[in-house]
Amino acid sequence: MTQKEIPPETPKDSLVPSGHPARLPVMAELALLFLRLGSTAFGGPAAHIAMMEDEVVRRRRWMSRERFLDLLGATNLIPGPNSTEMAIHVGYDCGGWAGLLVAGTCFIVPAVVIVTIIAWVYVRFGQLPEVTGILYGVKPVILAIIFQALWGLGRTAVKTPFLGCVALLTAALNFGGVDELLMLLLGGTLAAARRSAASDWRDHVRTMTIVLLLSGAAAALIFLIPHLVRTGKIEFSLQALFLYFLKVGSVLYGSGYVLLAFLQSDLVGNWQWLTSAQLLDATAVGQVTPGPVFTTATFIGYLLGGTAGAIVATVGIFLPAFFFVAASGPLIPRMRRSVIAGAFLDGLNVASLALMAVVTWHLGRAAVFDLPSALLAVAGAVLLFRYRLNSAWLVLGGGLAGWGIQVMRAGM
Repeated sequence: MTQKEIPPETPKDSLVPSGHPARLPVMAELALLFLRLGSTAFGGPAAHIAMMEDEVVRRRRWMSRERFLDLLGATNLIPGPNSTEMAIHVGYDCGGWAGLLVAGTCFIVPAVVIVTIIAWVYVRFGQLPEVTGILYGVKPVILAIIFQALWGLGRTAVKTPFLGCVALLTAALNFGGVDELLMLLLGGTLAAARRSAASDWRDHVRTMTIVLLLSGAAAALIFLIPHLVRTGKIEFSLQALFLYFLKVGSVLYGSGYVLLAFLQSDLVGNWQWLTSAQLLDATAVGQVTPGPVFTTATFIGYLLGGTAGAIVATVGIFLPAFFFVAASGPLIPRMRRSVIAGAFLDGLNVASLALMAVVTWHLGRAAVFDLPSALLAVAGAVLLFRYRLNSAWLVLGGGLAGWGIQVMRAGM
């Protein structure tokens, strides 16, 4: 991170540029922040990223919105769990290689512990704990958090009317069912093509160098991944479990529903390690607990191999995220120095926000469906925009309100 990317009001000694030796106070701040986010970040990747933006950009001013948007765009281009990769990117940007490990690990660990406890309860008693009331209150206030992030990031990302049109086109096509990755590439390509006509040959060379590096990494990945797990029926073992989730974490784009399709095909259909009912319960746990949705793998690992299975599956599915961020993170400043590649990032950023807006629309239809949930959403928005309440307190308050509403309804 260069000095000009740090807002003027940020203390210059509070951050450590990427690649430099990290100071312990910085590591402690990163650890505490991402431990808290990993314990309170409900609502899926869009909500998690919104909470990170609130903490990292607006409250702590560790980086500018422009920098945060570049990291978000890069995160959307690589496979794996987006919010976890965003946490890893922020850690690397603020604390170098040590920050990369600290932020990513601290964001994952609370969710893994929570999911492991739930898995123990499930194995012992044969059913999941009841959390419907808490989620009823959390979901509407999560919408307010996402909307606040979209508002702030959107004002920074939409630099020109052309980029605004790219965002609208991306959202419209995604509503029509076009694949998310294609929309990201389209947004970046349109912006880069518009800028390339006015660029000189040296910038074209720099851009092609970056493209070749990324293409080479992608080609190596495509060649390697099919060989990680054998085809056909596989007997369960911890090694096979690790390799399977390593493969899933390396190739998976999209939502938790895409993960469900992968697991249904292999673990239920081909290998018969799980029943469909167990898989649905595992997916539900990943969706309703705070932190990364990919902790579905933790639950499955515990069902199949106890605590050792939970650890093996978790490491397998999250390890590629650390690798991808470590490989792509240093390329982002180079992309910004290139006019064409920087334009590609601008288009990628507005496309990412457009996709985030589409996800928010779908979440809103599921979360706000009666008067109390609508009132919770409005109250959350007022508390955020007017009083700047910390998002973690808002989630806690929403959960308590939802639980109270459930208790009152049960008593009627």
